[in-house]
Amino acid sequence: MNNEMNKDFNKNLADKNDDLKKAAMAFVLLMGIMSGFSDMTKEGASSILGAFLSLAGASAAVIGFVSGLGEFIGYSLRLLTGWLTDKTKKYWPITIVGYIIDCMGVPLLALVPRDGWILACVIIVIQRTGKAIKKPAKDTLLSFAAAQTGAGKSFAIQEFLDQIGAFIGPVMLFFIILLKKNEDLFSVYTVCFAVLFIPSAITILLLLIAKHRYPEPEKFEPPQKEAVPFRMNHSFIFYMVAISLFGFGFLDFPIITMHTLKTGLIPEDTISLIYAGAMAVDAFAALFFGWLFDKKGIKVLMLSTLASAPFAIFIFSMNSRWALFLGVALWGIGMGAQESILKSAVTQIVPKQTRSSGFGIFQTAFGACLFLGTWLMGVLYDVAPFWLVAFSVVMQVAAIPFFLLSDRSQRAALPVMEN
Repeated sequence: MNNEMNKDFNKNLADKNDDLKKAAMAFVLLMGIMSGFSDMTKEGASSILGAFLSLAGASAAVIGFVSGLGEFIGYSLRLLTGWLTDKTKKYWPITIVGYIIDCMGVPLLALVPRDGWILACVIIVIQRTGKAIKKPAKDTLLSFAAAQTGAGKSFAIQEFLDQIGAFIGPVMLFFIILLKKNEDLFSVYTVCFAVLFIPSAITILLLLIAKHRYPEPEKFEPPQKEAVPFRMNHSFIFYMVAISLFGFGFLDFPIITMHTLKTGLIPEDTISLIYAGAMAVDAFAALFFGWLFDKKGIKVLMLSTLASAPFAIFIFSMNSRWALFLGVALWGIGMGAQESILKSAVTQIVPKQTRSSGFGIFQTAFGACLFLGTWLMGVLYDVAPFWLVAFSVVMQVAAIPFFLLSDRSQRAALPVMEN
């Protein structure tokens, strides 16, 4: 009789675990679809933002400064918002506020009058602030579900659905511009921003549905026996060095766009499609490397970094269309790794109670290095494209040994943690 009771208990426990995993995967998919609509809004806007600001009266220097400032704010504030999220545990309220500011900032650009570049710049900076508010809290919510579904798989699915939206957004605007090609371009861009209200509203609706269906995602991950304070262990320190070096060598896409226009390798009106193609590669690379991460761990980042490292060689050193396409594809692989398995590694290294702080520190460091590296490579490009290529490749390759050291440090600490 005891054996039968044990069998029933084990069966019920297994059924409960299966239900929990199914619920966690449903949560990951719902949040991924929501992120897809969010990226449809943001990346659609990104594909025309520089040209829109120029038509609104902003100089190249202003566009570069505002873009850099927006990205820097979008990353640097995560140090504060990550700490705040860990202190308050208000994961959903912080995520929702951040998404409202982030997504609704884009359609507000439709209200910018001609020569209203100052207003447009203010909206952009505020919108980037929303991104800083939401990211640590949202990534932490996803990390809880990842305890059931696998960190690599969860963040890879998230990035895949995210980048499907990032692909559709620029393509959608390309067709709107094509349909209205005989009209004033500033007015056409205004229409584009207004249309982007639709996916931004869907984003907020899906987010509220997710909160209603899964009010406490932290229950997906088993509670730790005792509170573990956040500390810079060896694995995390090596990891931070690695992602900082990677960030220094991995430039933002506008420099690629500028170089492509300068060389005239493809028609000007198809530039947004190049970016869309990079987003498509990003999506599938995230799926592959996310699956591999759950099997091999942090050292998979060595492979993804090695694959993306030569992208600048093909884009900036070879004046041919096939080299441009190959370079953009390799850039997309690096982007896929950045948005999926880089986050997955934080989930493994940082304890549950302080994970938002971990995400905040990681994202702030990476964002600052990406901003400074892109700015420096822009300067190097003006001197000679060769120096940009050399800096980019050397920085990314230099990150590889530190990913290996982080992996070894984490594995060495595992027996101690288990005791």
